[in-house]
Amino acid sequence: MARWQNILKQAITAPKDLPVGLQPFMPESGAVADQYPMRINTYYLNLIKEKGDPLWLQAVPQPQELHDQVCVADPLDEENLSPVANLVHKYPDRVLFLVTSQCAMYCRFCTRKRKVGTASMVISDDTIHAGLNYIRTHPEIKDVLISGGDPLLLSDDRLDWLLSSIRAIPSVEIIRIGSRVPCTLPMRITAKLCRILKKYHPLYINTHFNHPDEITAEASLACKRLADVGIPLGCQTVLLKGVNDDATIMATLMRKLLTIRVKPYYLFQGDLTRGTNHFRTTIETGQKIMQQLIGHTSGMAVPTYAVDGPDGAGKIPLTPNYIESLGKQLCFTNYQGKTCFYDNGG
Repeated sequence: MARWQNILKQAITAPKDLPVGLQPFMPESGAVADQYPMRINTYYLNLIKEKGDPLWLQAVPQPQELHDQVCVADPLDEENLSPVANLVHKYPDRVLFLVTSQCAMYCRFCTRKRKVGTASMVISDDTIHAGLNYIRTHPEIKDVLISGGDPLLLSDDRLDWLLSSIRAIPSVEIIRIGSRVPCTLPMRITAKLCRILKKYHPLYINTHFNHPDEITAEASLACKRLADVGIPLGCQTVLLKGVNDDATIMATLMRKLLTIRVKPYYLFQGDLTRGTNHFRTTIETGQKIMQQLIGHTSGMAVPTYAVDGPDGAGKIPLTPNYIESLGKQLCFTNYQGKTCFYDNGG
């Protein structure tokens, strides 16, 4: 058994099995885990410094999850945008292909919290073949985003077969993988896995770090291995109350991502997912954080702040507003608060 598989096998799946100092309020948190599965592998558990810290909040079930009266089960309307099971066709030229129900850690803010890790998310050879056939018979699809669950938890052979099957479809130009494994189980990124992935360029990976404490030596090595075989890496961070809703923390995270060769891609406003309302901030909070990033750090370290619109509306940028007026001249405020002018074209 590989090291990463052994770490996953030893994962904690019930709040009562956590170290005493890290246990949440009981017994209600046990009921939370019954509805929304818990998995904390030993690697990520060892990164948690204390109860209530930013990593603990992301990993440990909390009673608030069962008392969310604001959010809904499927906020992005994925089920109604699925022409076949586990494939979401929201945008004209690309699809989201769900290929596993498992993750190395079940994040408490997951947008697919309703089904990831549960028996209700059924993925089989039949659903995979149905998805491949849909892509094959819809040549308008140029971009396939493989997600789940976490695709990098598939075995090497299974992943090799899947990528080969997608790459064999002539109309597919780009393959992307969405994976939190470089953050939550970085030892999964083996040299053998990287040799497999290298065969299927152009291949992109968007990973997911939310706090500077998640950027460890192991995570750095995982990202180095992926980058060294030519895979562009992006990060899709989620704005989370009590975790990273602070400009200093966010700036540190974005700069650290660049040092491990990961480009900040999106900073997402929290989805309206049932069981996650306690994590949501206001949009004004996110815009203020962006104003303290733009101009104050490298543009390479500035993600696009966006909300994934409810009911399948798609991603909408939430850029801070610098424009004061627009006519023959653009009047705007720069990152220092200075009023500036620019002659408009015509």
